[in-house]
Amino acid sequence: MRNIKLTIEYDGKDFNGWQKQPNKLNIQGTIEQAIKNLTGEDVELNASGRTDAGVHALGQVANFKTNSQIPIDKFAIAINSKLKKSIVIKKAEEVDERFHSRLNCKKKTYRYIINNSPEGTAIYRNLETHIPQRLDVEKMKQGIKYFEGEHDFKAFKASGTSSKSSVRTIYETKLYTENDKIFIELTGNGFLYNMVRIIAGTLVDVGLGKIELERIPQIINDGKRENAGKTLPPNGLYLLKVLY
Repeated sequence: MRNIKLTIEYDGKDFNGWQKQPNKLNIQGTIEQAIKNLTGEDVELNASGRTDAGVHALGQVANFKTNSQIPIDKFAIAINSKLKKSIVIKKAEEVDERFHSRLNCKKKTYRYIINNSPEGTAIYRNLETHIPQRLDVEKMKQGIKYFEGEHDFKAFKASGTSSKSSVRTIYETKLYTENDKIFIELTGNGFLYNMVRIIAGTLVDVGLGKIELERIPQIINDGKRENAGKTLPPNGLYLLKVLY
């Protein structure tokens, strides 16, 4: 039995998230069906974590067990031949039988993309979030640094989060611009339901002057969801990479 690790890119626009569920188009089930069409096997694809409906990935990681003898250097191309164009297997590797994409994950990096031009875009509208009001990027750059370190991120999770603890560690933050686009990147040991989208929404409110920069530590400490910013839409969010 071989253990195959996949690195996956997908456009989440048409999918109801990663997780397999009946009667709804999802990424896990779509890839599992492609593997079955290729190998004849029913496999279980374990991901580093679930992404929500409309969220994208540039470097999602998942693994599955197989008896297939397809050469590893041909595996990605072979699966891609059975997939929709909105999902691409970027890499396939044979790994130790004990490797598990979620349980062995050490860090994840998410990216949120904001289009801050007055007009927005037709072509990329499903791949970024448009905020037409001019944002104070310098204040947002200062604001993002408050999220670094170990904190209880209770104020930055959506209701319905199943995690027992809301304590997480953010190792690194970045906020940079390219023309009219603002990129927010967070690297941490784990993320709560909608946590990145709420942090991004809080930074937008800082950029709009709705939340004072100095209030961020208090918002974190108070742990009240209503004090943080709104949850930004899923189309601007990407799972950038997973580290083991």
